[in-house]
Formats: sequence, C-alpha cells, structure tokens
Amino acid sequence: MNLYAKRGLKSYSLEILLLVLTAVVFSFAFPGFLSNRGIGAIAFVALIPLFAIIRNTGWAATPIYGFLFGFTFYSCFNYWLTTFHPLAILIVPIIKGGEMILLFPVLKAADKLFKRHGYLVQTCIWVAYTYLGQSWFAGYPYGTVGYAVYEFLPFIQIADLTGIWGINFIMILPQALLGRFVGDVLAKHNQHLKEFLKSYKITVISYAIVLVAIFIYGFVMIGKWNAKEPDKNWRVATVQHSADSWKGGYATYKRNFNTLRTLSLQALLKDPEMIIWSETAFVPSVYWHTTYRTDEETADLVEEFVNFGKSLPIPLLTGNPEGTVKDETLPPLLEDGSWNRMDYNTVIMFEDGQIKNTYRKQHLVPFTEHFPYEKQMPWLYNLLLANDYNWWEKGYDPVVFETSSGVTFSTPICFEDVFGYLTAGFVRNGAHVIVNMTNDSWSGAVSAEMQHLGMAVFRSVETRKSTVRGTNSGMTCVIEPTGKIVDPMEPFTKGFYIYDVPVYTSEDHTLYTTHDDWLAFMMIYISLGVLAIGSIKTAVVKIMEVRQKHKKS
Repeated sequence: MNLYAKRGLKSYSLEILLLVLTAVVFSFAFPGFLSNRGIGAIAFVALIPLFAIIRNTGWAATPIYGFLFGFTFYSCFNYWLTTFHPLAILIVPIIKGGEMILLFPVLKAADKLFKRHGYLVQTCIWVAYTYLGQSWFAGYPYGTVGYAVYEFLPFIQIADLTGIWGINFIMILPQALLGRFVGDVLAKHNQHLKEFLKSYKITVISYAIVLVAIFIYGFVMIGKWNAKEPDKNWRVATVQHSADSWKGGYATYKRNFNTLRTLSLQALLKDPEMIIWSETAFVPSVYWHTTYRTDEETADLVEEFVNFGKSLPIPLLTGNPEGTVKDETLPPLLEDGSWNRMDYNTVIMFEDGQIKNTYRKQHLVPFTEHFPYEKQMPWLYNLLLANDYNWWEKGYDPVVFETSSGVTFSTPICFEDVFGYLTAGFVRNGAHVIVNMTNDSWSGAVSAEMQHLGMAVFRSVETRKSTVRGTNSGMTCVIEPTGKIVDPMEPFTKGFYIYDVPVYTSEDHTLYTTHDDWLAFMMIYISLGVLAIGSIKTAVVKIMEVRQKHKKS
C-alpha cells in the first residue's frame, strides 16, 4: 500500500506530526531544557525524517512545512529567550521559520531535479543556507547542526581547515541520503536498507573513507597540541560577579563595582598578570562621565572606578559602554530635554596608570542592539523602542590589545564569538589569545550559557588559539586550541578563578584563519550552479518530449 498514492488530510496530518516531533527531538541535541550539555549524538540522525517528508510531500506544502519546522525548533531550542524579552521568543522563531519557507522548496527542487543524487545537492544547499542564514542583518548562527557536537573533539578538529561548514556537510549528507530511503519506504513499502545502501555503494564507501580520515586527523591534531609546549603561560584572574547588568541606577552600579573591586583585590593575592571582568561589568560610561559630568553622583563613581583601574599593579580588562556626543556642534543635553549622545558596546584596558586601548563591538545583536531599517519599517522600529530596546553604534576596527609583557589578544564581545569570520580576522590581525567578554546572566538558564560556550569551542579549534571567557555569570572558563573546555566556574555564582592560559605565538595560520568561510562560499556557488544546470536540463528534456509527441501526432 502506498501511503502517498492519495494525498489527503490523513497524509498531511501525519507529516505535520512527524515534522513537529523531528523539530523537538532535534532541539534535544543541543543544551536545552532536557540537558544542560545537550545530547550531541542526536544531531547525527534527527533530521532524517525531515528529508523523508520533503521527498514525499507536495510542492504546496513545502513552504508551510518549512515555517512550521523552523518555528517549532527555535521555540524549543531558544526557550530561554522568554527571559530576554517577551518579543524575542516570537521574533527569532518567526525569522528562522521565514528563512525555511524558502529553504524547504529549494531542497524539494534538488530532490526532484536530480533523481539519483539529489541528496548531494541537498547537502550543499543546507550548508549554503546555514551560512546565508547567519550573514544577513538578522543572522543567527544558533541551532547550526555542527554546534551540537562541540564535545566530540576528535570529530571537530577539521574546523581548522573548513570551519563549522565542513562539519555541517559531514553530518547532513548521510541524513539526506537516509531521508531518501525512509521517504521511499513510507511511500512504497518495498525498500530494504541493505539493498538501498548497496545501490549507493560508491557514496557509502567514499563517506566511510572520509569519516575515517577525519577521525585520524582529529586524533593526530589532539595529540600534537597536547604535546606542544606553549610559548607562554599567561596567568589571568577572571572575576564573575553574577549580577544583572541590565538593572540600572546608581545604587546598583555602586554595589556591582564594590563586588568587582573586592573580588579583584582578593584575586591579586594569587599573583595574576591580568584581571578580566565581563561585558558591561561597569555600566556608567567612563568617556561620557569624565568628559561631560552630566550627573555628578555617577561621575564621582566613574572617577572612583577609573582611579581603581589606574592604581592596579597589573592590567584590568572590562566591558564599559562608551557614550559620545552625536553632534559635536550641539551641547550634550538638548533644549527638548533629550541627550545628544550615541553609545558603543566597548571593552577598555587599564595598564600602567592609564586607559591603554579600547575596542568597540563590530557585530551587533539584531533587533536588540541594532536595527537599521527605521525608514523602511517604522512600525517595527517604534514597536521595538516601545518595548525597551536600545541601539548601539557599530564599531569597525578589529583591535588587538597588547600588554607590556608582550601578550596580544582580541576581545569579541558576547554574541561576536559565534561568528568564525570575526575571530579569524582578529588572529590575522595579530591576536595570540581570544578573550571573550560575555554577559548571559539575563537568560537565567545554564543551557543558554552552554549553547553559547558550545559555539565558542569552534573558534579556538578554527584558529588554534586559546580562548579565555570572562563572563558575568557563566560560562567562565578557558578553551584550549583543541576545543577542550578547562575548569568552568560554577554558573550564577560570585567569585574569581585563576587560569594559566597557554599562549601560542606562531604566525603559521590555519587554513580557516587565512581564508575563513571559503567552504561556505563554495557550497553557495555549487548549489546555485547545480540547480541552474538541473533546471535547464529538465526544461530541455520536457521540450524534447513535447516535440516527440508532436512528431508522432
């Protein structure tokens, strides 16, 4: 019996149920409400039903199914966004579902245009989509299949060659192939797995060889880096003050500063070479309040903080918003009572009694830190403003800090370390260590912090540089160049930790560092080229069939 011979309410209902279950199970592969670490193995098989459904369903259903899958998956995967903002748990699933309205029909087209090897084209399309889905204004890399396996260290070492894109390809290809098998079983009931795999013997053997090579490479690289002596061990103190930086007011700023100062002075007794706070650890803008003193009480607190930073015998690195005058021809406070001000999300470094350098965040969080479509979508712009969203200005300089002891490092701020191209750019610019400054405390969820940490793992593997994570409430830790997570602090607790960070100063960059997202671009070009060729070939065949019919008639 063919379940799809006569499509009706039952067929569509079963597909929708299976698709929703697929989305929910796929979310379990990542850190989430089922497990704070995630169950990464699920990501190797969870999407098989998705490809089976796309293979069998009708064209009209594919965009609807795309939205349904994207919305369901991101609602489960990013459940903690309800803590971030009530609108966020709607915005993200709607956007990702909207992307998949386009993705699913393209995957369907690949299956239809290439009767035998559509799964290969689908794999290329999926990898291309994961790149494009993080590259536009609302780009959001969370939920990328490869990030679920951040703990599978031998498997992910190829990231220094391909970035996350090669890992995505290797994980999706067998699922697309087996999805074809499952789809045919559901439709025909006469397919056997052994026969099916035998018919794709070349693909199966080639994949097995590649997989073995990946693991050999992985174990070799882990052995190499475990045996390699660092050029320096950089002793740093990370201070985790576990306070909600979004809660403002002088009393809150004062209390948080006192906590940070106390923990830092305690850490000094352990002889660190640097003290690291987190993103926006000290909220009042140093530049604004030392330049304009628009609020005397806050300006005095800023002065106290600056004097503390300058007095330390070692460098202090901290997040601190930078407020500057927007129009220099006008005063800071305008006649209508509004501020003539713009703000950057910034990291500053104190050393030798001065503020030595500053970094401004380059890749802002869409909708919450940045929304460039005020004129095109004023209704949404005003809605976001009415719901307490505020905008930062965008930085453009991949700053590399350098201590007097010669350690060079860069500081991707929070969300920035989920984008490999940014970290690669810092390393190309001379950074030997990545120091991620993060505040995920607002999430209230260890799983949210672990999702972020899981992506950060790949930045160290891609560049073969150590990462120090200085966070408000977790996950504060060190990530070695192999992706190994070292001594994470207990999340949502106050304290400090001393890390001896291995520093590797070799300028022999990895392939990914030099060419970052080369494989993603290749997948885009291959997908477009192959789909175009397939469409033309199909059109030519149909034209020839029509001509043959005319000749016979």
